Amino acid sequence: MTYMPPDVPGPDPSFDDREYWERCQHRRLSFQACASCGKCRHPPGPLCPYCGSDRVAWVDAPPVGELFSYTVIHHPAHEAVRSRVPYNVAIVAFPELGVRVISNVVNAAPGDLQFGMPLRLVWGEAGNGQSIPLFEKI
Repeated sequence: MTYMPPDVPGPDPSFDDREYWERCQHRRLSFQACASCGKCRHPPGPLCPYCGSDRVAWVDAPPVGELFSYTVIHHPAHEAVRSRVPYNVAIVAFPELGVRVISNVVNAAPGDLQFGMPLRLVWGEAGNGQSIPLFEKI
């Protein structure tokens, strides 16, 4: 699924989030977890913000999250998305893991979005070929 036009730049992984994007490329939404205290975190980082450990594990996200917050974009942030406005930018929560991820809700008009609504994970592709997590209403 292509949500945004192909001219929109895809993610450029850094040292800290490379593993996250590699897992996404295999269509696995996973979050970094501390191998010492077990708490999940996102975005990925070198140290646990809860206990300071550098031990890392990965936990797969459940297939359903919930809409924590969102905004509707009416003025394009990039020329390539001018044809897509209005579009949403959503914060999707996974309460059982204690993490949130920024994404988009596809196939939903702005008036369809409600805080707390369940969202199912689907996969899209960025302009650079990177698989990206998207969400749709259930």
